[in-house]
Amino acid sequence: MKTSNKTYYFIVTAMLSAVAGILMSLEFPIPLMPPFYKVDFSDVPSVIATFLLGPVSGICVEVIKILIKLITVGTTTMFVGEFANLLGTLLFVLPLWFVFKKLGQTRKAAVISLGVNLPVRIAFSCFLNACITLPLYAKAMGLSLDEVVRTVGAVNPLIRNLPLFLVLATIPFNLIKLLLNYIVGYLLYDRLKELKVVKEWRARYDS
Repeated sequence: MKTSNKTYYFIVTAMLSAVAGILMSLEFPIPLMPPFYKVDFSDVPSVIATFLLGPVSGICVEVIKILIKLITVGTTTMFVGEFANLLGTLLFVLPLWFVFKKLGQTRKAAVISLGVNLPVRIAFSCFLNACITLPLYAKAMGLSLDEVVRTVGAVNPLIRNLPLFLVLATIPFNLIKLLLNYIVGYLLYDRLKELKVVKEWRARYDS
């Protein structure tokens, strides 16, 4: 990229990162879900950044938004939630970009890449919760894994063990959150494409 285009690239990435950081702080809970499961729309700028400027920009938005939240709001999960988000960043951005680029960076490619990314992220979320997030959360809170599951069971009586936690909490929560973020992200991206803004930005990025 030329110097002017690099500046443009950094400015757009920084703006999207700031928006993502704000959106990550505007989270809301879902009934019958664990207290640390909250929905926000911070993936929307990440989707737009990835489609507009590529995977590096998308990763930067993901990382910076977490730093912004930690600085402005702090953590309610003893940094476990933020750590999980960092682990999921590469799995979110890289497959999304790979499929999108492989299929020609069209509207159809955007829809397919988001559709492919959805089950991948849900599966990875289940792995994170079972093997990393819940054990770390339990350790940070000074509880056993079974005690954490029982605590969650107080919110949803149907959750009595780890498999039920994954089926009744992790999967539906991520499905709801990701669908909302992906639909909004795609609609905004498609709107920018209609206005021919994306074409201009992509030309700047590729030059």
